[in-house]
Amino acid sequence: MPLTLPDSVLQRLKQAKRVVALTGGGMAAASKVPSFREAHTGEWAQYDVSELATVQAYLRNPRMVWEWYEHRRRTAEAAEPNAAHYALVDLEQHYPTFTLITQTIDGLHWRAGSRDLIELNGCLRRSRCYEAGHIISAWEDVGESPPRCPHCGSMLRPGVVMFGEGLPEWELRAARAAVEQCDVFVCVGDVGAIEPVSSFPFAAKRVGALLLSIDAENSIYTLLADHVIEQPLSEALPELVRLVVGEIGELDAAAFPIEP
Repeated sequence: MPLTLPDSVLQRLKQAKRVVALTGGGMAAASKVPSFREAHTGEWAQYDVSELATVQAYLRNPRMVWEWYEHRRRTAEAAEPNAAHYALVDLEQHYPTFTLITQTIDGLHWRAGSRDLIELNGCLRRSRCYEAGHIISAWEDVGESPPRCPHCGSMLRPGVVMFGEGLPEWELRAARAAVEQCDVFVCVGDVGAIEPVSSFPFAAKRVGALLLSIDAENSIYTLLADHVIEQPLSEALPELVRLVVGEIGELDAAAFPIEP
């Protein structure tokens, strides 16, 4: 069904110069990327989260933790960006300033073509060495698990935020700065309503931004929204592009390099 918006909302979307979009588990689910709980099945079901996804677990059994995240990485790589991913790329190309903040770790936003991207929880497609923090986007498989950093030789760990770790300072600071300067703040799909991310809509409200919520369950994001779109995000976002931009851009994903 074609999307319709109140004239006041549509005009603000068309006049906006600085837009921030926030995505989370709902975006991953639309591409059938399993959540932690959904992936925690089969041979992995016997292990508690404290054995798979904490720094303490990594230090106790780095091989098992690495292989758990490798399992999740392979699953994510088998998935494909959905129509909402590509619509967000269209919006990035349309607005003078567009920042995409995501809680997802599957790398699908990058694969779709998003470039002004802040991955608050890291990405399964990257790793970093435990000793020096070197960021590694490709590593040689020599049969060692976890592999070693090509720069310093220390063990690699998944490049994601594990349970009990804080969000990376640089990414969080950049996300807050974008929110505090935006004209429009768009929450796409179900997003984890935990601090500090749950404070973003309040920050956007303080600067007078329009808050738009798309295909999200009742949460702080829908409660504070100026307008709520209840259509599935893979339908609503392409329709939003049609209304704001005038036509839906046809992006060739192959034109974008896979590696960050």
